[in-house]
Amino acid sequence: MEADIRTFLNCLRVEKGLSPNTIEAYGRDIRKFAAFAKERGLSTKTVTRSDIVDFLASLYEREINSRSIARHLVTLRNFFRFALIEGYIDDDPSATIESPKFHRALPQFLSLEEVERVLTQPDTATVLGRRDKAMIELMYSCGLRVSELCRLRVSDLHMGEGSVRCIGKGDKERIIPVGRRALDAVQAYYKRGRPELLRGGSSAYLFLNQRGGKMNRIGFWKVLAFYGRKAAIRKQVKPHMLRHSFATHLLDGGADLRAVQMMLGHADISTTQIYTHVVEERLKQVYKAHHPRA
Repeated sequence: MEADIRTFLNCLRVEKGLSPNTIEAYGRDIRKFAAFAKERGLSTKTVTRSDIVDFLASLYEREINSRSIARHLVTLRNFFRFALIEGYIDDDPSATIESPKFHRALPQFLSLEEVERVLTQPDTATVLGRRDKAMIELMYSCGLRVSELCRLRVSDLHMGEGSVRCIGKGDKERIIPVGRRALDAVQAYYKRGRPELLRGGSSAYLFLNQRGGKMNRIGFWKVLAFYGRKAAIRKQVKPHMLRHSFATHLLDGGADLRAVQMMLGHADISTTQIYTHVVEERLKQVYKAHHPRA
């Protein structure tokens, strides 16, 4: 099965154009199943529907949540569909297995006041402070994914036009408008921060770490968590919360759902619609808190 898995992951990389993070997630899930199949002496060709059901049941026994189990099933469906197309198997054992039901949790976001508090934390008198301020401002201004933010190249930012070119999931390109505050913060970092981090070297990437290399997701996650604690925000501030805040605040201000979908880079508008539920929930809370007969 291991050889089939390698071929499958390579297909996702070359033919489907999926991001390295997505491929890594697929690999983790499918190899977890491969270990289960190995214990039963199974190959790709001999796996049955019952084997897959038993595997999913074993995940439930380990108290893995329904959302994660559903993700494992999606991975298995893609793998066995690939195996069927390639002729490794004659029938797809995952075809008739239903996904587990789960309640879709509303995304966590920051209030406008919390966003402002985070943005005032970086010390812009320092090189790293200017970089951090620029990254946070740009992420909130454009609703970027953290991987998209870290992959930005200098050539992707168009200061004159006030926009940024972003390569998202599936190598899909989109152009996103950038707010004035974010542009000012990026320009300050580019002129009086990035050259110091380069230390005479060169890099195509916009945001750099202390060694002059490309800033990575983990590095930014730690930076943002630090400023969240410094701002005395009770919940842990994570990069995706800035993206959620971007979408929620736009819709809260009356933005068109389709426009928000395009800026977020969602392939399906149903993914974007989750933010309308966030806004509705906020309205309910305001109503209950302030209406005399709520």
